[in-house]
Amino acid sequence: MPIAPPRTGLSRVLQDLDLLGSGSIALCTNYTAVTDELGRGVDALVAAGLPVRCLLTPEHGYWGGVQAGKSEGDGQDEATGLPVLDTYGVSGADLDALLERTGADQVVLDLQDIGTRFYTYTWTLFDLLCSAARTGHQVVVLDRPNPLGTGVTGPGLDPACASFVGRVSIPLQHGRTLGELARWFNAVHVPAATGSRAGLAVVQVTGGDRDTGTHGRLWVPPSPNMPTRTTAQLYPGTGLLEGTTLSEGRGTTKPFELFGAPWTDARLAATLTEQALPGVQVREAVFVPMFAKHAGARVHGAQLHLSDPAAFDPVRTGYTLLSTLATLYPEQQLWREAAPGRPHFLDLLWGSPALREGIDAGHSLDQVLAASPPAPTPPPATLLYSPTTTEVST
Repeated sequence: MPIAPPRTGLSRVLQDLDLLGSGSIALCTNYTAVTDELGRGVDALVAAGLPVRCLLTPEHGYWGGVQAGKSEGDGQDEATGLPVLDTYGVSGADLDALLERTGADQVVLDLQDIGTRFYTYTWTLFDLLCSAARTGHQVVVLDRPNPLGTGVTGPGLDPACASFVGRVSIPLQHGRTLGELARWFNAVHVPAATGSRAGLAVVQVTGGDRDTGTHGRLWVPPSPNMPTRTTAQLYPGTGLLEGTTLSEGRGTTKPFELFGAPWTDARLAATLTEQALPGVQVREAVFVPMFAKHAGARVHGAQLHLSDPAAFDPVRTGYTLLSTLATLYPEQQLWREAAPGRPHFLDLLWGSPALREGIDAGHSLDQVLAASPPAPTPPPATLLYSPTTTEVST
């Protein structure tokens, strides 16, 4: 029997406005929040007569026109005239004040996540839930599919490595939609952080192939360096390269597929090919990044080609890339310098020092995982579907 295309939370609200309830809206969104016809979600909600007061934007801004670690700042949406308030880098009391300044009754969030712990849209959601718990705002999540499906892998997070690429412990590849993460956060982590839960409603995505996350949806790149679904599928493994001195392909047309440094050579691709990593093939590649690490330099590195997404193991792949680099080029500095008073960036991505320290010590992947925080499992449904969470799933 054919699988019906997924219906996003936005699609469901546009068919039944009562799913949002009453009250004025601060809409946390960006260009990924599209209708089934690829129109802007904000335009559709405003045209439907919903009382949207302002837009709240995450990393990369509304249009995704700026690179990682940046945003577009405050402004005004040209099409609707709505004020745009930048939430990136704003948390705690400052975010509470921002929500109060909107004058809205509820925060409606519609963003496309990619299923990896160190992707920051997850933590924009978390911070907004914490602020809502303190300020009394209602949060409504308009859910979208997880493009990585339901697969869960990788370690959890040590609290000492908490940051905006991982506020609290969830698996590195978590297998949840943002709506499902919102319920988890609000049941467990928001009360731990604030002493109470936020009022939460989830307009859940329905239909589609939840196990793979791929059926029936066109790909809108969720950020400038996530151009294809293949990029997103590789990202839980190759994203760890951001914690190294290597180019992870930013500044090329194949970010998180191409990688290398001016000091790598043909041995990199040859050695990785010998590892016979499941689900991927390795090609020797030469490239020149136009920006970011090693901009303008000739890099003799490699490219990963995803040959079998079902067999791909991001954790094994990430570990193998890093351990191979450490073995082939012991004279080179592999890890990015830590910011003053902060853990190494690789530790923030992995969730603990175990990967970096294990590779330095020549440990196997099994040893690294044994030394890492275990991946947590979601709490029972009786806690997730609590009286403070409205489940809109039919």
